[in-house]
Amino acid sequence: MKSYQVKDLMVPLAEYATVFEGATLLEAVRALETAQSAFDQKRYRHRAILVIDKNNHFVGKVSQHDVIEALEPNYKEMRSSMNHGSMHRLGFSDDFFKSTLEQYHLWEKALENLCEKAVHLKVKNIMYTPGKGEFINEHASLDEAIHRLIIGHHHSLLVTADRDVREIVGVLRLTDVFEFVSNAMHECMLK
Repeated sequence: MKSYQVKDLMVPLAEYATVFEGATLLEAVRALETAQSAFDQKRYRHRAILVIDKNNHFVGKVSQHDVIEALEPNYKEMRSSMNHGSMHRLGFSDDFFKSTLEQYHLWEKALENLCEKAVHLKVKNIMYTPGKGEFINEHASLDEAIHRLIIGHHHSLLVTADRDVREIVGVLRLTDVFEFVSNAMHECMLK
């Protein structure tokens, strides 16, 4: 793994969905759809949109999860009243999930009202700002990248250039690392 670098597996920034922080949620979804349709159809599709500021510096990202959650603001109220991580992992039952759906009146509004929100919600208000451990240099070894992905439980790492840590040059996705490892396993079996 030390003989491979992050840049060997990353998706270049030019192939990834990006929007400005002032974009609406609907514009972000459209950018993701455009990037997905232009991306190599043999590879896993993108699941996030990178957010940049007016100086073209990376400021955050929006996942598919973030998009759907933003359309139902009562999730914030639910989260603030509960100390929850992954509720299923904590042993909560299906009845519990149904009761919270009813208690917090989640998804009760008509779909048309939710779609109206998508036109007015700004990406900067729902984006996630990755922590320091979610960035990796393009020349870092693949073993270091895998370690960061697994220990941090990340779906991707933002790949930076040598010259400027604010300059994102690509995204290293867990799906691409998995495919690489899977292909290596298949090659071992053929020997």
